[in-house]
Amino acid sequence: MRKTTLLLLAVPGLALTACNDTKSEKRADAMENQADQVRASADATADAMEDRADTMDKKLDGVDSAAEQRTEDKAQAVRDQAERKADALEEKADVVRDRGTAASPTPTRT
Repeated sequence: MRKTTLLLLAVPGLALTACNDTKSEKRADAMENQADQVRASADATADAMEDRADTMDKKLDGVDSAAEQRTEDKAQAVRDQAERKADALEEKADVVRDRGTAASPTPTRT
């Protein structure tokens, strides 16, 4: 009975501890959210560029015009640049998160 009572009290306590994000954890989450926003914004921009490129070539011969190909290349460059920026943000978030967990080691009994 005593073990069951301890378990019933410990489990909610652990859940509350898991929900209590540290300041560094929240900062890292915000950086990851920003990385997601960078990717989404770049995808929207690149999609619009590609849609515009599709209107440049009226022929349905399956061959892109030079202008259409240049615009599609620029759209891909937008995606690539955003991916590098988002990856850098996620790496920074990992560093922030690792620093936050390393800064507060679990106390040990002696």
